[in-house]
Amino acid sequence: MPMMLVDEFLPFYDVSDAVATVVEADVTTTWQALMQVDLIEVGRTRPMVGLLGALRALPEVVGHLLHGELPQQPPKQLRLYDTTKIGPGEGGWVLLGERPRDELALGLVGKFWRPVIAYAEVSPEDFRDFADPGYAKTVYSLSVRPIDERQTLLSGVMRTATTDEQARKWFRRYWTLGVGSGAHIVVSGVLDLTREMAETRER
Repeated sequence: MPMMLVDEFLPFYDVSDAVATVVEADVTTTWQALMQVDLIEVGRTRPMVGLLGALRALPEVVGHLLHGELPQQPPKQLRLYDTTKIGPGEGGWVLLGERPRDELALGLVGKFWRPVIAYAEVSPEDFRDFADPGYAKTVYSLSVRPIDERQTLLSGVMRTATTDEQARKWFRRYWTLGVGSGAHIVVSGVLDLTREMAETRER
């Protein structure tokens, strides 16, 4: 079995969170559901996910209002691939790699502990070796593995590594303030909705 993309792009990390669920559907059906899952719908149907997203966006919204600007309206739909079309300075994820019906890996670099996150623009080719001081690198990996012909193991892994000691100190404070459990809730929400979509199609 080839090395997983998450191990290829972030083999060493400071924190990690993993979630998995069994889907009563085959790998192809589960993968198709994963590619079509709407992250906006995840927030609408999972109140805790929606609340976490709103709280994280609040400092930026307030900043716009204080400058007399209207906050940017969220899109009506946001699939995993759509996150890679958002500008890097606005929190767009980088598509690190994809193995269809196997694994999708997205990357993001920023100073996540700041009220308004400062993002760094990094290409997939430069992501693994990016080492500018003061940043954290996150990889979000989603994968499917067949259990048998009718069942699939759907997994989500989120890893973060920091580029220096100061960034590590800031990120650990940020993580222990509840961001770790928040990340777990968000990843769980994505997997849950994917499972529901796949199992509905399988019936």
